[in-house]
Amino acid sequence: MTPRQEPEPTPLDEAARAGWLSYVGGLTQDQIAAELGISRQRAQRLVSRAMAEGLIHVRLNHRIGACMDLETGLTQRFGLTRARVVPGLGPGGDPVRALAPAAAAELERFLRMAQPLTIALGTGRALRGMVDAVEATEAPQHRLVSLIGNIAPDGSASFFDVVMRLADKVLAPHYPMPVPVISPTAEERAAFHALPPVKRVADLAASADVVFVGVGQMSDDAPLLKDGFVTRAELDEMQAAGAAGEVAGWVFDSTGTYLDFGTNRRTGGVRVAPGLARPSIGIAAGASKAPAILAALKSGILNGLVTDEPTARWLIDQR
Repeated sequence: MTPRQEPEPTPLDEAARAGWLSYVGGLTQDQIAAELGISRQRAQRLVSRAMAEGLIHVRLNHRIGACMDLETGLTQRFGLTRARVVPGLGPGGDPVRALAPAAAAELERFLRMAQPLTIALGTGRALRGMVDAVEATEAPQHRLVSLIGNIAPDGSASFFDVVMRLADKVLAPHYPMPVPVISPTAEERAAFHALPPVKRVADLAASADVVFVGVGQMSDDAPLLKDGFVTRAELDEMQAAGAAGEVAGWVFDSTGTYLDFGTNRRTGGVRVAPGLARPSIGIAAGASKAPAILAALKSGILNGLVTDEPTARWLIDQR
């Protein structure tokens, strides 16, 4: 019998092995080079590629004192049930990269609970970063439900929908919201929500035990505009009415009061009700989002927050 030929390792295989030796094995680049029979420069490039390709996820387990002080400040200032503050990445850094590991750790805290929970999730870059950073596990006792519609204006699936992505990682039953993010008319939105399957998902989302959401700004760089869910004219109209931010597609003003206006009459999914006792955790940071985060904290739309150090300092300083 002819021995089976093992496939040649790909460059990504080599990067994964180098990353493993570096971050798990604790080897130096010289030791990695010797182990793999390559030059030190190539070992360095492979380790860098492992990081760039997302093959390695690094979590900082040391709680930095300044961040802990800010967590206490946020909790006291806004009466939060939970606050996590991570170091900022400096000018030009992507806040999502800083937030994702800490947000994932918060979500994993609930996933590890033996008591069955209904976990409701919004969408967006921050939520997708969180889900990508979650460790694969088995949590079939929980139910995952979307707060927001998953159909884009062109009929395609919303790019940042995260419920199915998370369900694949944790093997939990999941309930996407099978409606447009924003319907063309209020009547069409009502018709969708009158359908029994949609009503069951909406009821499940409204009674969730814990909520994780991103926060969108309503300035000229609003995610709803950038992603094609509202027109420039619609954004202008809502800005004139005092729009400051949005959570799960629902727009609110600077006091955190939802507007009875504009796209809020056509938004699919379920509004995050303010002031409820269940955890409602926002994953958001950055100067452009800070006023929206502040408004959501003021009204109790959010009672928990994962953010970065500069954003936390700004929030605490507001009066």
